[in-house]
Amino acid sequence: MFFHAVLMRLVDADAAFVARVEAYAARVRAELPCVRDYHFGPNLAARAGEYPWLVVATFDSEEDHERYQVSQVHQEMKAFMAPRIVQIVVGDIDTANPALRRG
Repeated sequence: MFFHAVLMRLVDADAAFVARVEAYAARVRAELPCVRDYHFGPNLAARAGEYPWLVVATFDSEEDHERYQVSQVHQEMKAFMAPRIVQIVVGDIDTANPALRRG
């Protein structure tokens, strides 16, 4: 499995903005068979610090993740969100490929 997590600090994340990003997330789930699971929402961790929003995605492989990265819906979502992203941290892990793990 390949896991992709994006933690974000956003400005002006009003209800209309959040609804539109949630609609993009629904499109990702509906339009991209390479995506196993995909969610955007508030970071519920009490220790989230400056990252109160996140995207969590699951793929069968790194190749599926790469297909998602270049997909039209993902590019549209990124373009819509970019002006409101103040800070971002991205993390990926491939549990099927231990050779890629840093030690």
